[in-house]
Amino acid sequence: MINDNKHLKDFENFMQVRLKASGDFVEGKFEPLEKISVKKSPATIFPPPGICIQGASEVNTFNKEGATNFLPGAKNEFEIMHQDADEHLAYWTGIQRSTVKMKGQDNDIIFNLRVTEIFRKENDEWKLMHRHADKLTE
Repeated sequence: MINDNKHLKDFENFMQVRLKASGDFVEGKFEPLEKISVKKSPATIFPPPGICIQGASEVNTFNKEGATNFLPGAKNEFEIMHQDADEHLAYWTGIQRSTVKMKGQDNDIIFNLRVTEIFRKENDEWKLMHRHADKLTE
């Protein structure tokens, strides 16, 4: 990718929307993530359990079902190690640290995940097309 300050700045601004959608997701709300996710394939998610989901509809269904496991009261943050963007594609990679409340669990659950996400422009908006997240070994 070409390090174009205009595109990178645009993506950095978008990352605030992405962080908010992530925070909403770990509180049981799927709609903000759905709004910033691609609707047309290709799309993939490699979630922490080690499975691979492929196809925009399948990824969005997986995420919608996943959100139902969470309850309000989460803490969520991204530690961005690096990110970049050009006019078509953008990515970030780093650590997602979350403390969440899950249905059926009495205690808070801590997730520290290594994350890479890739976005593409659709109708001049950044849309999530790939997420790879797995457990961080401290």
